[in-house]
Amino acid sequence: MSDTNQMPREEGIDHSLSLMREGYMYILNRRHSFSSEIFETRLLGKKAICMGGRAAAEVFYDTEKFKREDAAPNRVVQTLFGKNGVQALDGREHKQRKGMFMSIMSPEGLQRLREIAQKQWNQALVKWEQMDELVLYEEVKEILCSTACHWAGVPLEEEDVKEVTKDLAAMFESPAAVGPNHWSGRHARNKVEKWLSELVDKVRRGELNPQEDTALYIFSWHRDLKGNLLNTDTVSVEVINILRPIVAIAIFINFTVLALHHYPKEREKLKTSDERYAQMFVQEVRRFYPFFPFVAALVKKDFTWNNYKFEEGTLTLLDLYGTNHDPEIWENPDIFDPNRFAKWDGSPFNFIPQGGGDHFMGHRCAGEWVTIEVMKVSLDYLVNQMNYEVPNQDLSYSMVSIPSIPHSNIILKQVKQNREIP
Repeated sequence: MSDTNQMPREEGIDHSLSLMREGYMYILNRRHSFSSEIFETRLLGKKAICMGGRAAAEVFYDTEKFKREDAAPNRVVQTLFGKNGVQALDGREHKQRKGMFMSIMSPEGLQRLREIAQKQWNQALVKWEQMDELVLYEEVKEILCSTACHWAGVPLEEEDVKEVTKDLAAMFESPAAVGPNHWSGRHARNKVEKWLSELVDKVRRGELNPQEDTALYIFSWHRDLKGNLLNTDTVSVEVINILRPIVAIAIFINFTVLALHHYPKEREKLKTSDERYAQMFVQEVRRFYPFFPFVAALVKKDFTWNNYKFEEGTLTLLDLYGTNHDPEIWENPDIFDPNRFAKWDGSPFNFIPQGGGDHFMGHRCAGEWVTIEVMKVSLDYLVNQMNYEVPNQDLSYSMVSIPSIPHSNIILKQVKQNREIP
């Protein structure tokens, strides 16, 4: 007699199309219908396990049970992650490469990032005051591209900002796309990787000298477990893993404006509150609105969890969006309420907009602190440093399109710097 339970299973040959049709809600819908935190389905012709919730996140980030190598579909590797990047590493190799990323996340490094971002916002405001209206998403992507390159030590001429911004954005706007949009993302990645590989070669030849605390310098001289320098292609992929996610923060900033618009009392509260409340507001934006729908791993070896059997090599998806909206974790999860973070327990497994687990030892996004700091700088400008109008437009957003963003990309009019003397 078996000592394991039969995992709830979605009937049918394959459900890849259902995942594409339901997007962020695919796993959560089935968790509700099965009344289970875990179920089995079939995706891309193979058995897959989907799960969500705090306990599921804890086991998912157990590196003895799951691995990341070969877990991401090739189309995602070719656009979003790149080949041989830190996301696909395991064990000692992952720990050592992750340490390379965390080395630039020091308090001093984050302070320098804040100062660069403030400078870029100031320059943007001067330009925006001369415009009748602007599309915030497109403008903020350029702010963040310039910020990211400056912070990472990547030289970027003003006339190249639009093109580099477009290429970096194509990488995170295309992984779930098909046809021309997907191929555009692949082409953009190839182009940026080639450009950055040439810069790495220049650094190593002494022809380019970025600051020693920047990603371009540190990554160019990083050595693997065998003491060898990373090949230039891998360095370029990892530098992109700094640049691309910073540009992607534009999605969160658009949702920040949406929250300020839909919840005007929050704007007034932010004007009179300290930085702690600003951080709580930023965290609630990251929890409430869609960003990453799920993350993938492969079962490393057979094991049993909660009396369910996991077989080696099985694709497993962890529901990020659903865990951030889990009523077992969050009271009234579909209500926007920054105050919930005043009593959040700080668990790395129940609040996972950019993945869970430990920043240093595990697979939680190395750039999460960067995201929070850039969002706080941006929030200060949107609330305290500028005035603007939000004209009538389509502010709805899709729970199917990945990534999701308000359909109008947020149009602003009559942008003016706030020159009032406190």
